[in-house]
Amino acid sequence: MNLNKKNITKCLAFISLSLSVVFQSCDIDLEENAATNNAVIKPYEIQEDLEYGVTGIYGQLRQAAWMTTFYVNAWSGDDITTHKASNKADFREYDQRAVSNGNSRTATNWRGVYSMIRAANTVLASSESLTLEDKTLQDQLLGETYFLRGTLFFHLTRIHGRIPLTLDVSTPDPELTLATQQQVYEQIESDLLTAEGMLPGKTDLGAVKPNSGSARALLARLYLDWAGFQGGDVTKYADAASSAKQVIDNKATHGFELVDDFDDIFKSNNRFNSEGVWSIAYCSSCGLANRKYGKLGLPGDFAGWQETFAEIRFFEDFPDSPRKDATYHSEIPVNVEIVDGSEKITVTSDPSSADKMIPWTEFKDQQNPLFKKIVGPWEDNIFGVFETDRNDFYMRYAEVLLIYAEASGRSGNVTADSWEALNMIRRRAEGLPYATPNAGVDLTSGDIAELAFTERKWEFAGEFLRWYDLVRMERVSDALSNRAPQSSIGTIYDTDGNPTATPITTASNPVLGSLGTDNYFVGIPAGEIAKHPALGATD
Repeated sequence: MNLNKKNITKCLAFISLSLSVVFQSCDIDLEENAATNNAVIKPYEIQEDLEYGVTGIYGQLRQAAWMTTFYVNAWSGDDITTHKASNKADFREYDQRAVSNGNSRTATNWRGVYSMIRAANTVLASSESLTLEDKTLQDQLLGETYFLRGTLFFHLTRIHGRIPLTLDVSTPDPELTLATQQQVYEQIESDLLTAEGMLPGKTDLGAVKPNSGSARALLARLYLDWAGFQGGDVTKYADAASSAKQVIDNKATHGFELVDDFDDIFKSNNRFNSEGVWSIAYCSSCGLANRKYGKLGLPGDFAGWQETFAEIRFFEDFPDSPRKDATYHSEIPVNVEIVDGSEKITVTSDPSSADKMIPWTEFKDQQNPLFKKIVGPWEDNIFGVFETDRNDFYMRYAEVLLIYAEASGRSGNVTADSWEALNMIRRRAEGLPYATPNAGVDLTSGDIAELAFTERKWEFAGEFLRWYDLVRMERVSDALSNRAPQSSIGTIYDTDGNPTATPITTASNPVLGSLGTDNYFVGIPAGEIAKHPALGATD
């Protein structure tokens, strides 16, 4: 899909405004306790007040999500790993499922999310007596606020399980307590349903500002979790399927569609595309850069910041396909020159003219494949920088299709449309036109729920989602114990699955913590419990 210049201009204007108003629009002290409600309410009087208030939430979101701290829980999955040393200790704790209550990434994420939630509460409270002439615009802005608050509660409960529900901004709450999981899910559902009823059917390309389909898609994701381990209400599978199907049936209205070539989704010049069900936008030249990509996925051997690597076992199991080629770099193109009698090796953006290709098995510091989704295609030439224009696809349309296929199976209501949703993803993975049936790829029988679950594994590798699938289906032990004996390059297995050859490479960050359900969620930050002891309650 070609880049839509009109939409880019609009999106860049939006995020530039976000930065200018983020610290003036919400009437709250960002240094105060993140879960205490003590903002001063100033009723909005004009349209600009509301616009600035909502834009301020987006600005805080971009500020919170521009680095991998926002997604640090994803390092718990079996698809992503980090460096074995360096300054990645907080990431390694998640990688090894041994997260301390003093983990600074956890605390930063908690404060950032609750700061945004308080800002949303402030906007809603400040708008109670506001009546604009443009009722449609007012509904959209308030719908965005409900959407953001619901999504942020959802983001946090996937990390911590039970969390406090802060909905009032009028007075401090010294006795802050944890809501039940049911209460948390019901609040998220309420916010997203309210948002859906207020948002327009279509917004910008990539849905940087959410539309009603964005809200319904997040509801489908919520219901899938609600039916799984965390919620335990299997009736929600039917809700997940019907919500996803509603988005699919109205995709033209919402502007959602698969991108033809999987490899094109993550290219910098295509960062606004139809697959974005909801996207977080960035603009490096505007001073609003994304710091999760580029050199953060490159090894130290090549001047990288070695933060986000691919797990070896997962990479080896990934079926060979154009989708795998678009997901990983298994080698690095370099040019070599002799300087003072020594080789000087530099990465090049043109593999066709490279002096040589260095496979990941020959990296000197740490042997792990690279995520092309993180480093970028070589021709994008972002591998040497840590600030990029890359957007975050918080949710892609591909996930809506796979939720529909999986939830249809788990709810016992499989249709031809369910199989088509799965097969569209399978065709594209093979480099085929996704809307054209293909007998060599399409499936029409089998356990569609498990087939879709496995398809998610490959489709979203490296996109900070895998851990949540393992949790909701209670597959953490199955997935992460597969690191033992941390087998890797060229290992041969017998028919019982036992290694018959000594592995050449082992996992750099072996699991140290429990793989049981007792360790699925991260504890509340110690600093928050010190201020609010009831948050440490375990009953």
